[in-house]
Amino acid sequence: MKDQYRGLGRRKSSTARVILIKGKGNFLINGRESKDYLMNDLLIKDAKQPLVMTETGVQFDIRVNVRGGGLAGQAQAIRLGIARALLKISADYRPILKKNGMLTRDARIKERKKPGLKKARKSKQFSKR
Repeated sequence: MKDQYRGLGRRKSSTARVILIKGKGNFLINGRESKDYLMNDLLIKDAKQPLVMTETGVQFDIRVNVRGGGLAGQAQAIRLGIARALLKISADYRPILKKNGMLTRDARIKERKKPGLKKARKSKQFSKR
């Protein structure tokens, strides 16, 4: 298919494979409606940000396969995947998306637990006496 554009987005431990197809603006995540999957309008709005910025919201159907992490991390992974797929459609979108930070992979991940501590930085309670 020629009218199919793919983008891969990652955030924390979430990975989203996004496919944009010419259509009417349907948004499916793992075979379910976006409202049924993300359940929060703020997360849906966050995921669709690149489409709003480039004013291509109703031109494409979005199909997403996302795995790992929580809903917020998945929404941000979807956002990056959509932005990367839009770049394959037209390079004219690059300045708009770049200026708003949509093309940058957020590299912050959970810090590993250290030996002798309860979590990454939390230590045992200190007792002076």
